[in-house]
Amino acid sequence: MYDFHTHTFLSDGVLSPLELIRRAIHNGYRVMAITDHVGPGNLEFVVKTLVEDCANASRRWDILALPGVEITYAPKEDIDAVAQDARALGARMVNVHGETIVEPVEPGTNLAAVSSDNVDVLAHPGLITLDEARLAAEKGIFLEVSARRGHGFANGHVVRTASAAGARIVLDSDAHAPEDLLTPDFARKVALGAGLNELGANHLLESAPLDLLQKVGVEHP
Repeated sequence: MYDFHTHTFLSDGVLSPLELIRRAIHNGYRVMAITDHVGPGNLEFVVKTLVEDCANASRRWDILALPGVEITYAPKEDIDAVAQDARALGARMVNVHGETIVEPVEPGTNLAAVSSDNVDVLAHPGLITLDEARLAAEKGIFLEVSARRGHGFANGHVVRTASAAGARIVLDSDAHAPEDLLTPDFARKVALGAGLNELGANHLLESAPLDLLQKVGVEHP
């Protein structure tokens, strides 16, 4: 099990980083990223806390926990700069909160994210355009298939547009509470529900996470 988009009480989740990791292990996770919501103001506090807790969990338990961020509602002009700062502070996974159809995200956020050389995943990108998806493909940025209620409404569009553009996709939970964490059965249902066939679902759940780990320079445990 892999999951590169989760939240703790450092932003709007309900668990501490270590409790979230421990519960993820119980669900069969081998690799996860904690990507709390950040902007310029809370970036340093969040990343430094996650760097320490993820290192401790990875050292003591049978899981690779990666410290990360989800740049959320930052003005589109600032996204690349915040992503650069997150990297400098030690974030191993840099996500951007995309233009989900269920929230009033600033138009242009998707384009700013896929234009950056410092972003790994565009989370729940909503009605992403073909040109934006093509740019994501050029930059090696993954587009997220979301298992979260609401955000997942556009999964079919994301899958079709990514396929047309040659962009890579990854499935994440966007967990904010323990019951949001993925299970193998539910992850497969989300993949199939997004319009993938069995072969495509297998690739999304098994190969895509390894490709993302390679992108961020992390060796699979």
